[in-house]
Amino acid sequence: MKFPQKLFSLFLAVLTALSFAICCNNSAAAQTMSEDKEQLRAQYGENKPITDGNYDKSLAVKCINGTFVGKKNDGVIAYKGIPFVGRQPVGELRWKAPVDVVPDDGVYEAYYFGKSPCQVEDKWETASLYVQGEDCLYLNVWKVDDGVKNKPVMVWIHGGAYEMGGTADSTYDCHNFVQENPDVIIVTIEYRVGVFGFFHLSHLPDGKDYPDAQNLGLMDQIMALKWVHENIAAFGGNPDNVTIFGESAGGGSVTQLPLIEGSHKYFKRVIAQSGGLVFTRSTEQAIECTNELMDILGCKTVADLQKVDIQKFVKEATILELRVMPERDGKYLPLDPYEAYENGAAKDIDFMQGCNKDELNYFMVDMGEAESFIEFYNKRLTNSITQLTAEERGLVESFCKDIKGDNYEPLCRLYDQIWFIAPLFRLSENQTKAGGKSYTYYFTVESAVPLMKSGHAVELPTLFKQPADPQITGREFDETFSKIMRKMWVQFAKTGNPSLSAEISPDGKAYEWPLYNLEDKEIMVFDEFNIHPEKESERKILDWERCYFLTKYFCL
Repeated sequence: MKFPQKLFSLFLAVLTALSFAICCNNSAAAQTMSEDKEQLRAQYGENKPITDGNYDKSLAVKCINGTFVGKKNDGVIAYKGIPFVGRQPVGELRWKAPVDVVPDDGVYEAYYFGKSPCQVEDKWETASLYVQGEDCLYLNVWKVDDGVKNKPVMVWIHGGAYEMGGTADSTYDCHNFVQENPDVIIVTIEYRVGVFGFFHLSHLPDGKDYPDAQNLGLMDQIMALKWVHENIAAFGGNPDNVTIFGESAGGGSVTQLPLIEGSHKYFKRVIAQSGGLVFTRSTEQAIECTNELMDILGCKTVADLQKVDIQKFVKEATILELRVMPERDGKYLPLDPYEAYENGAAKDIDFMQGCNKDELNYFMVDMGEAESFIEFYNKRLTNSITQLTAEERGLVESFCKDIKGDNYEPLCRLYDQIWFIAPLFRLSENQTKAGGKSYTYYFTVESAVPLMKSGHAVELPTLFKQPADPQITGREFDETFSKIMRKMWVQFAKTGNPSLSAEISPDGKAYEWPLYNLEDKEIMVFDEFNIHPEKESERKILDWERCYFLTKYFCL
């Protein structure tokens, strides 16, 4: 079945009619990326054992797998590159479940970030320009040196489409965040990405020895959370008050982790930013991706794959772009995660979740030109739309025909609904139906970067109190707005309710964030100069009739 020609005409007309100013000089971009890479790699160092006893005992924390010595700067102590596994996933442990730590009486530096997971280098993911390696399972801790114990803990899981990213990204440096909010401890964790973290192998002739390969990235995250649970008290954190939060693939991860058996003892709250259950795939889709890459590499078995040069492996795997993600295997993740939520699988976990107004604009700007964006997403839509019934395809066509504005808008707004808006509201609905709590938000602040608007990830520099990102935000957001936003995140981590009283609010005004409910469907709208609650029906964020049903197809 073909996608209706009328809708294609809307999308394809732009290929000859549209041009814009976001095209860049390729040689200049390459030079900038090279300079960024050089600067990032200059920051790399290997944490070494301290055997002479010459270290600052006030900066040392004794953990199960060693005593780790951090660095103090302006009242904040950072512990970087702490291993949360007993053996790194290299050699015979590639595509194997993470190995737990063992007791260790050694003393070690915690001065440098561990390696980024193996991935393609990309100027939009600065961690990809850092030193890479399969030996990447490390975490980092930031705390204010005030001697206070039992602090709430926030564990950040980075994004990157499950294919890229890493904790070495300067956006995720949490020094500024904890300095402003000393009443929490922040942890950032690494995990295997791409074909090293999410690669179905059990169907291959020698694949029975790799039963977990399809969800190793999530298993890494659970192992990191186990380490936090067992060790964070030594840093002054409360292991029974942990909030996991993340954006994009990180946002997807934190909605999937509550569905993993035994996970709830490691955290009690979730903040999901621009990511959800949609970013999962079926076993059939996972096997299809594996076979496609195997054909390109000329491999028949896992043993063949083990012989492939790692750089070639990573390069050829780009053919699977935006199709590598956790698998709904019925073993580690349920076959129907939405149903699991509706049945109460996470009703004891407090949720705060939301998305941005113009998510897909980020993906368009990332591609450098509208033509490339339209070509890629048209191809994706053409391949995936065949799953829909004729009636459902008619609803999608009707939605796109009603979109006003530039000719790239139908694709942007359709994928906003498919990937972000509809999944957000379905999870809010299901969590609420089960008797759980969901505080839901809609972020509308716009970037100064041409055409970015309120795109994917524009909130991150503000959230972590980092300088404006010239590629994503292009400007500083209002300072008071930014402080209020950060305070709400912290307040949720502390209490399970992000509302702010006038006494603790940065501007002295109270902000009451209502729980999502099935009748009013109230959300908190993050307008830059007017943070306020609003009924979804007033802004008509979701097209309930023509797009909500698409959640059953997950990542179209």
